[in-house]
Amino acid sequence: MKKLFAIVLSLVLTLSLASALADTVTIAVPNDPTNEGRALLLLQSAGVLVLKEGAGLEATKGDIESSIVDIELYEVAADNAPNVLADVDYAIINNNYALDAGLNPVNDSLLIEDAESPYVNVVSVKEGNEETDAAKALAAALTSQQVVDFINNTYGGSAVATVAEPTDGYDASVDYDALNGATITVAATPVPHVEVLKIAAELLAAKGITLDIITVTDYVTPNEFVESGEVFANYFAHQPYQDNFNANNGGHLVTIAGIHVEPMALYGGQQSDLAALGIAE
Repeated sequence: MKKLFAIVLSLVLTLSLASALADTVTIAVPNDPTNEGRALLLLQSAGVLVLKEGAGLEATKGDIESSIVDIELYEVAADNAPNVLADVDYAIINNNYALDAGLNPVNDSLLIEDAESPYVNVVSVKEGNEETDAAKALAAALTSQQVVDFINNTYGGSAVATVAEPTDGYDASVDYDALNGATITVAATPVPHVEVLKIAAELLAAKGITLDIITVTDYVTPNEFVESGEVFANYFAHQPYQDNFNANNGGHLVTIAGIHVEPMALYGGQQSDLAALGIAE
């Protein structure tokens, strides 16, 4: 009888634990500085949680003051977020990795960031290179009307150009004859950055300048490449991320142009709607 009672008790405890876990909503978020805070701000804007007063762009899960449902955050590398989507209720994914995974934030997401945000993706060079003709030529090409049109016509809102005054692709102060035959190396993540750079490459090629695009798939090496001088520039990160890199790594990255915003979004994994988060779509 005692053995039977123990078995029954164990089963009851197991079922109770499973029930408790079932009431916890799991959300994968990027684990790097600024992007985790960005994900939490998205959840706060939707009313899912409240962050402690003073928690800024670099907030972490330790800054959560309250939430309307019991949530458990899984901090994962940003590029791995699409891979864990099936294992969690929801995942908040950076746009470039969402696009790589075949997800469109406009059509496939359940929550999406307002495009009016401080997270403008920028082109960065090492301090001391920002006034060179190479930097000015690269910035002019990437802030051209051709690039603006490409971004807005290609990505349907999943990337939005932020260039206020587009150029014709060129900077009148640059000595393009002196740059003829030069190569400018840029490290970038695949979508949309590499694709955008290909438009800029056509403009530079018309002046005899080769744009050597180095494709990377993470958020660490592009800044290291520029800091070490291995590449001239990079185009992959938003401004808060670059500011954080400089502050925490003694970096010397300087922004030469802001190009576009990629709204971060929340996607359903084991959940197909927002009901589990206690909010209506």
